[in-house]
Amino acid sequence: MTSDSATPTGPDLRQGVAFGDLPDGGMLAGHADGEPVLLARRGEDVFAVGAVCTHYGGPLADGLVVGETVRCPWHHACFSLRTGEALRAPALNPVSCFRVERRNGSVFVQEKLEKAAPRALTSPTLPRSVVIVGGGAAANAAAETLRNEGYRGGITMLSADDSGPYDRPNLSKGFLAGSAEEDWIPLRSPDFYRENNIDLKLATRVAALDPSVRKLRLADGGELKYDALLLATGAEPVRLNLPGGDLAHVHYLRTLADSRALIAKAQASRRAVVLGASFIGLEAAASLRARTIEVDVVAPETIPMERILGADAGNFIRQLHEEHGVKFHLGTTAASISAQSVILRNGETLDADLVVAGVGVRPSIALAEQAGLSIDRGVAVNEYLETSAPGIFAAGDIARWPDRLTGESIRVEHFIVAERQGQTAARNILGARERFDPVPFFWTEQYDVAIAYVGHAERWDKAEIEGSLDARDCTISYHRSGKKLAVATIGRDLAGLEAEVAFERAIA
Repeated sequence: MTSDSATPTGPDLRQGVAFGDLPDGGMLAGHADGEPVLLARRGEDVFAVGAVCTHYGGPLADGLVVGETVRCPWHHACFSLRTGEALRAPALNPVSCFRVERRNGSVFVQEKLEKAAPRALTSPTLPRSVVIVGGGAAANAAAETLRNEGYRGGITMLSADDSGPYDRPNLSKGFLAGSAEEDWIPLRSPDFYRENNIDLKLATRVAALDPSVRKLRLADGGELKYDALLLATGAEPVRLNLPGGDLAHVHYLRTLADSRALIAKAQASRRAVVLGASFIGLEAAASLRARTIEVDVVAPETIPMERILGADAGNFIRQLHEEHGVKFHLGTTAASISAQSVILRNGETLDADLVVAGVGVRPSIALAEQAGLSIDRGVAVNEYLETSAPGIFAAGDIARWPDRLTGESIRVEHFIVAERQGQTAARNILGARERFDPVPFFWTEQYDVAIAYVGHAERWDKAEIEGSLDARDCTISYHRSGKKLAVATIGRDLAGLEAEVAFERAIA
């Protein structure tokens, strides 16, 4: 996405800064040789790393130091202060790391350090081959982590998509709005997979899985054996079941191909109807408004996003969209679709030469069901992301895992959760026995408003707002039976990071 390059600000750290001016746990943004550099102190140690998050370019100096790591304020990527390594998604690339000298009470940033290549793992207990079924966030993160951990065995990714792994959140945001170029969308280039000996097979579907002999049968009749298997098959859009639901101008938004087709249709459209007031539906509405298309949103609820964010936040989101010209038709659904209109169950008829269906997704668990794996509204996994079958792990939208914060088994359909599960599953395939404990995080951007959400409150009985929604400066805490389960923030990035750390400490 981006690198350490940005316009340098702050002091020239080559010239040194006083050690005493940097408090324990504090950070200072500066530069060295024209490159943005972040100084961070932990006790008597001072570290120097690139100051710009490698995901979307967030300013790390506005983030939070936790132990010997720094977390990005925008999307909660986490980097090692000692090595620059990207420890948590969504960042995949490390930040630069610099040598630091202390002389005469001052700290001086010296040359950039070379990143050490991972040592090859040689344990006889390692799997000879790992097969990953899926080509999305969890699958890509797992493949990269296997190589970053020093695994040198075979890695095969079987993706049903015809495009390599890509930045799915951008499909309904900047890419659909026209503000993000398509070359921003791939997570890696095709060369990356070749150079790292990751056999990425696109447009490849798996027809059957036999755990007893550790074998996959492909839709084209081929077979593939594995020693360890990761299922990361993702989710599929819920399809409309109504007259006209299969017309050519009805679009879904899940894949890069979906987004391309939607953009092509949008360029020749004047009026769009969005069915569903989910995050995808509302992000699509905002992106279509950026293209000056008239937009109507239809949804069965009376307040958008009330179940997730609460009535006050839901009304704020509705008002935000209405200020940008979106018209809402709530408490109803579509009854039928024609070539030029959508007829609602309340009798209204809405003109539409473009329809976007955003009525939810379902986990793609058919392969796991066929194989006889334990199913619980998703693929059931333990705290290590292991399924009920030996040697098979699951991650991403399909995985339901035991969450220590809520004490329940949960399944979360968010990109960053999928990436982090892919990373954990990869390490556990290599024998790490690492619990999956990261606190779920997601974000949405609609117009110029970003909402960040940490934790997971599938059900809650109280939402407390600190600050002002109207001022776009607030923290919303979600509680059930007196226990805080999640926090949403607007305009308070640091508060979101602090909430994430508090949740982590609660389950430590």
